[in-house]
Amino acid sequence: MIYKHLINLSVADFKLIFRDPSLRAFLVLPVILFALVIWFLPWLIGKYPFLEEYAPVFLMVCVIENTQMFSFISSMILIDEQESGISKMYRIVPLTGFQFVFSRLFIPYLFTFLLNVVLLGIQTLIPMGWIEIVLISGLTALIVPVYVLGINSIVKNRLEGMIWIKAFNMIVLVPLAAFFIPETLAPIFGVLPTYWVFQSIDVVAQQGTLWFPIVLGTAFFGLLALWLMGRFEKNYG
Repeated sequence: MIYKHLINLSVADFKLIFRDPSLRAFLVLPVILFALVIWFLPWLIGKYPFLEEYAPVFLMVCVIENTQMFSFISSMILIDEQESGISKMYRIVPLTGFQFVFSRLFIPYLFTFLLNVVLLGIQTLIPMGWIEIVLISGLTALIVPVYVLGINSIVKNRLEGMIWIKAFNMIVLVPLAAFFIPETLAPIFGVLPTYWVFQSIDVVAQQGTLWFPIVLGTAFFGLLALWLMGRFEKNYG
């Protein structure tokens, strides 16, 4: 019975994307990113060779932006449920807080993971093996649950949601500054989880050891998600 509730919630969320024009519009974002990675960025770097050293940074931006589709869609679905009062009905569903969150965010996580596997697999900016692609994609997709839980642990309506979503869209990119300041100062951005996504891509570009940023980043995202889940449960409903 519980698994039936989990599946029903996941399927309902996915169907809603295609019924709501404001959500459906975000489905074009991965197409744009794929076009940039396959054609535009290689052409740009070929035309202006001095940009080649920034290839890892370009890829970092594309990988992060590839998470924004479901970060936005899932955030707005949950915000709409709060604003309309539907969230109160879910209180009677026989699911634990973890099961409820898992049912709402597993498919967004999985799709984001697969989108980045494909994106990193077809890109030619940085040589990557499949193990590296899978590990980086798995870490990057964790942005979705943390982003959604973060937004929905704060806001109560669409207006507040749009303001915070704009703020979050900038915050996830802030650690890029670490690549334009002295290396000794870069770790200060480690307090932001996306720093470890950027570091994992940079390590691969530098042909270094990937495990350190992957393990540390995964632990960081996991602990942050657990903390935000508690705040989400208090705010949602």
